[in-house]
Amino acid sequence: MPSTIYLLALAIFCMTTSEFMVAGMMNELALAFQVSVSSIGYLITAYAGAMVIGGPILTAILLRIRSKQALLFLMFVFLIGQSLGAIAWNYDIMMISRIITGIASSSAFGVAISYSATLVHPTSRGKAASIVLAGLMIATVIGLPITTVISQYFGWRASFWAVSVLVLVSGIMIQWLLPSSSIKEQLNWKDELIHFKSRHLWAAYITSMFIIGGTFAAFSYFTPIFTNVTGFSSASIPYLLALYGSATVVGNIVIGKFADKFTMKILMIGLIILILAMSLFALGAENKYIAVISTICIGLTGVALNPAMIARVMKTARNGAMINTVHSSFITLGVVIGSSLGGLGISKGHGFVSPLWIGVCLAILGLISLIPYLRKEKAE
Repeated sequence: MPSTIYLLALAIFCMTTSEFMVAGMMNELALAFQVSVSSIGYLITAYAGAMVIGGPILTAILLRIRSKQALLFLMFVFLIGQSLGAIAWNYDIMMISRIITGIASSSAFGVAISYSATLVHPTSRGKAASIVLAGLMIATVIGLPITTVISQYFGWRASFWAVSVLVLVSGIMIQWLLPSSSIKEQLNWKDELIHFKSRHLWAAYITSMFIIGGTFAAFSYFTPIFTNVTGFSSASIPYLLALYGSATVVGNIVIGKFADKFTMKILMIGLIILILAMSLFALGAENKYIAVISTICIGLTGVALNPAMIARVMKTARNGAMINTVHSSFITLGVVIGSSLGGLGISKGHGFVSPLWIGVCLAILGLISLIPYLRKEKAE
């Protein structure tokens, strides 16, 4: 496996860290911009919303450009957005920053995975893609806690600048070290559009949306729940987020080994555990032990179910670029719905625990959407 592929993972690491870093500094940003915590949660929503809508459009525009040049352009746009966030003087400017970075990030994900496929033998494309996406998981374990620590000791602007510098460095390394691909793969739109007639494919998309929606309804507001309800100090937040991220990585590795063979069973069991974990957290949020155990269980399921979600889509339809892009959009839409509803629960006066109950409801909808298709896998 070419070592240069790890540079693509670094780029994804930077962008995912930027996406999640707001969750670790919600209280600081709320104080700086004189807005509510729920309003800061909408910055996560804006980022995800930009990924859903703007990302595919920008990707379509860049289809005629070679992968390396397209990726460098997207990283430059991302750098502008991230730097704008670092100097943001009010909430509106920060919102614009999040939209710019969200659009660039979504498009960069697709380009990076496509680019990695041109660097390896066709039989190694899946492994190459998994290395690139490892940047996403590692961002929750390392990137998020580090930016939270930087925010606490040096201010939130320093965190934004740190990510900007890392993006700049990774961009320079990609320019110097990655070869320019002469291959431009063309999408076979007609072949892929046929699969969108399948209700089974849309059901898989919807289940994924509810899983991620339920997870992010809770995760987006972990910081205020930990500090305002559970009673953890602000200094403890980076460690708690690192614990959650570590659980996500472990869950992703374990689930990835069995996802192809036991796809539906894993999704069903994972959703049940997710529902129970968020319910336990909501009921016992004032107890530190319950909060920690629940956080670990949410990490082991939730986002970690991604391998099973992807395996289900690939079983339902062929592994096409458009099919996977739409799946990614539904997953990101789940982030938008979950974080939005979580913030709405708090802003309507239902308390900091309300996002957990909203997460439970979304996860239950995911389980309901899954049940009709359990017999189908058993028959197969």
